[in-house]
Amino acid sequence: MSTNGEQHRWNLLNCLDWDKKIPKVAALARIKRDISNLLKDPPPGISIAPEPDDITKIHALVVGPLDTPYQGGFFYFILRCPPDYPFQPPRCLLMTTGNNTVDFHPSLNRNGKIFLSIINTWDGPSWRPAQSLSSLLVSIQSLLSPNPYHDEPGFEQEHRLGDSKRYNKIISHETLRVAVCEMLENLDSCPGQFRKVMIKQFFKFYDYYTFVCTENMNNDGQLIRDPFGGQRGSFQYSSILTRLKQLKSELEITELPRKEQQPTYSNIENVIESRDG
Repeated sequence: MSTNGEQHRWNLLNCLDWDKKIPKVAALARIKRDISNLLKDPPPGISIAPEPDDITKIHALVVGPLDTPYQGGFFYFILRCPPDYPFQPPRCLLMTTGNNTVDFHPSLNRNGKIFLSIINTWDGPSWRPAQSLSSLLVSIQSLLSPNPYHDEPGFEQEHRLGDSKRYNKIISHETLRVAVCEMLENLDSCPGQFRKVMIKQFFKFYDYYTFVCTENMNNDGQLIRDPFGGQRGSFQYSSILTRLKQLKSELEITELPRKEQQPTYSNIENVIESRDG
């Protein structure tokens, strides 16, 4: 990973400039309200888990939307609210990057940086205090679009016929490899609260995952040719299919027999109340 990438990740995860300031009472109250609203009425495909001892740090899981190359993938983000929230936007970092090797979108790079105007990392409409953690996460989720190739500035039209379809195939492959297999194989890939969500969605999308692999098996082992010129190795559909089957077998034994527990908002409210105190 480049030095710039390391510095960016370090700043977002630690926020040393913000750590020197005590969050304002009004900021904590607003964060608490945003978290409560997200827990009680989450947008489809979005889950959150605030840090138990610091509600300015919020973990988020976004499930890739239907009819996109991200479908059924698990994308883990970390958000950090500023001491004067909501007058400044949160800082955000994508953690699902294949150990800093995968660019999932022109606006989601391998170092975890998110290029989005409302968080001051891209040109365009800026953050407004009326916005919320929910609207921010929906904006991030909207990046997981049906045709991400065209989201790159200057690529509204294909530079070469078929590039958009080729790019979708690459993103779909990387979603299965990294945002499904790696996220579930690594027990430390994200906070434990999200694992039940991922397992439930894994079984829901399992037939889709395996269909993508079998439909593209003729490309197995072929070099991935990224229209944007990135180095991505080769297609690994056979390996991914084996991993998916192994995950299904293991999860059916270890997870399905367990009685699922529904999240209780009162527990989170207690965490928030104790933080406010």
